[in-house]
Amino acid sequence: MKQMLEVDKTLLQAWSLRGAPFVFPTSESDAFLSALIPLQDEPWIYTRGIELALDFLDMTFAELLPLVKKVMPKLDGEVLKSKTTLDQTLAEWVLPLLPKGKEDLWNKPSMYGNPEKQTVGGAVVSFMLRPCAFMGLVVFAKREGANPTFTSFKHWTGHPLQATDNAEQKLARKYLHCFGPASTGEFSDWLGCSPAQAKRIWQTVADEIEPVRVFGKDRYILSNDKDLLLSPPQSQRKTHLLAGHDPYLGLQDREVVLDDKIKAKQIWQTVSNPGAILSQGEIVGMWKSRKKGKGLEIEATLWGGTKSIKKDVQDLGNEYALFQLLKLNKLTLLA
Repeated sequence: MKQMLEVDKTLLQAWSLRGAPFVFPTSESDAFLSALIPLQDEPWIYTRGIELALDFLDMTFAELLPLVKKVMPKLDGEVLKSKTTLDQTLAEWVLPLLPKGKEDLWNKPSMYGNPEKQTVGGAVVSFMLRPCAFMGLVVFAKREGANPTFTSFKHWTGHPLQATDNAEQKLARKYLHCFGPASTGEFSDWLGCSPAQAKRIWQTVADEIEPVRVFGKDRYILSNDKDLLLSPPQSQRKTHLLAGHDPYLGLQDREVVLDDKIKAKQIWQTVSNPGAILSQGEIVGMWKSRKKGKGLEIEATLWGGTKSIKKDVQDLGNEYALFQLLKLNKLTLLA
């Protein structure tokens, strides 16, 4: 992955769905970036929290975004190390463009996070990095030790982001192919966007979908996926150890893979999700690992009726330790 991200650049990391950093194929940047740009009456994704800073500055989002956007091309010739440096450097570039009387407020300590490291202007920029990412103005570059670095899409890939007419269709198809049967509400949650924006993007594939009933609720699938959903092929590997935030666990109708509400609360927590043990598509247990010296300790909990996959879990635990370049010191199986 490091080779693909930093050398070949066939993969790209940027703020995307729900305003979070995502890794996706560089060739599909239109679906993961420009497709998220809202229309005039739709709010930008992950910008609601900016209101405190806007009230303090007595300025609107519509006034500030063009100023931030105006300085972003400077990143075409820059690589900035660390998120803090990115926020504050961009805030300094915006400072001369502010209306008279706003400079002092812009440089006041931030009301978010650490006020010693961030100004109000830095906080504003931090929220606006999402819109800028969707426009191809900022991406993650090569990591340096513990710090990410940042530059523009153009500087990193060698060409500007190419917006396409079917970017929204591609995004909707990807979602329905991975998470269908699904609804527009679930699509909105997955994107982190407004219901209006989700409905607009959904409509781009209206002639490619059809309704189904799941748990008594109306949902939709891609018509092209119907045969696969009704007659799924058998998986060559039936047992998987999924990390706590594996995309497979990001589906909205979680009862499809785990219909026990008490166990679901153990898998999907507010923070520090454990890993999930998957057997033939369903969650049958959880696991966690801890590095100890040069070795690794794994604790796996299997729920009732899953004794037959104990050896699979042990084999996968050994493979995971090998992947981490560590020795598996201990694997504890609990029932």
